[in-house]
Amino acid sequence: MDARFTAEQDEIRRTLRDLLHKRCGPEELRAAVGTPAGYDPALWTALAEQLGLPGLALPETYGGVGCSVTELALACEETGRALAPSPLLATAVLTAPLLLALGTDAQRTDLLPRIASGGLTAALAVPGPALATALGFTGHDPRGEWAGGGRAGGVQARRADGGWRLYGQADQILDGHSADLLVVAAHTGGFARSRVLLFLVRGDAAGVTRVRQTSLDATRPQARVQLRDTTAELLGSADADALPALARLGDTVGACLAAEAVGAAGRVLERTVEYVGQREQFGRPVGSFQAVKHRLADVYVEVQAARSAAYYAAWAASHGEPVGGLALAQALQALRSAAAAGIQLHGGIGFTWEHEVHLYFKRAAGDELLFGPVHRLRAHAADVAHVFEEAGR
Repeated sequence: MDARFTAEQDEIRRTLRDLLHKRCGPEELRAAVGTPAGYDPALWTALAEQLGLPGLALPETYGGVGCSVTELALACEETGRALAPSPLLATAVLTAPLLLALGTDAQRTDLLPRIASGGLTAALAVPGPALATALGFTGHDPRGEWAGGGRAGGVQARRADGGWRLYGQADQILDGHSADLLVVAAHTGGFARSRVLLFLVRGDAAGVTRVRQTSLDATRPQARVQLRDTTAELLGSADADALPALARLGDTVGACLAAEAVGAAGRVLERTVEYVGQREQFGRPVGSFQAVKHRLADVYVEVQAARSAAYYAAWAASHGEPVGGLALAQALQALRSAAAAGIQLHGGIGFTWEHEVHLYFKRAAGDELLFGPVHRLRAHAADVAHVFEEAGR
């Protein structure tokens, strides 16, 4: 592994950081999350047209840039720094790889170029509490019972009139209220022989009801999606099981989320260091006190270690090494520590709604709710690596 970044990778980071600095400051961020979509469509268009961000990791055959997971993770690190609300995670990280891996030639040719151009946004409809399990972050469910399993809840699929019909509900769907296309995980085949398949559903299809939910992290819009006898198109063939594809996707998602969290942690640490250098107590800057220096030094080490883990996870995702969940655990821990220190060291202003430092803490807490708490991410990674089994021998 060569840990050095290429000139192209450095240029992606620099250009994206400059654009977000101009277009996604604190005021623009608050205005964007208050819109019905939860993000600024003009900014998303700029990210797509100027930087090709939605298609960064898609093959050139389908209109993408043809980069690897590393470049996509670096882009996520920069959007994490700014807490930029956009369909990037839902569309380019969670959904596009599934279309590429499982879709038929016709589906890829139809959908992927539109995603790469930014003209089509997509969302993965997996019941929110089960997303971490589906991606293999916090557990392994070989039957996919999180999708319904023939019991109440989840989404069920049945054949009808030569096609497919879906019925059910999924909550906590990232960008589910605004996405043009939904990729829905549903059970089919009855309880005894049930299995999980993925289906394509237009956002405006008959029988689809989408309601934006109030979420802890306003920069990650979520929705409740209800399907009532909704016409759907099977993604790929009926022979393909979606569970292995979702588990493989977890490596890419974990690396991108880890990079995103590291970007946010690094930014809130920078803001805190800047603030304690200006704020005075007892006639001297707060940052000159040894206890404050030690606290920030500990956070700095934690953030740098998490950054190294995120970069390695991005490289490993392209080489078949499943370390995304472990890198995500370390990054979320670093973000939580950096945000907590930022709130405390900003003093009274850090606790107010007017200051954006609390948004970083909400990002850490919100990601743990969606993708698994740190202790469960680490516990599952230890189980996969058979750490405790080896120690007990």
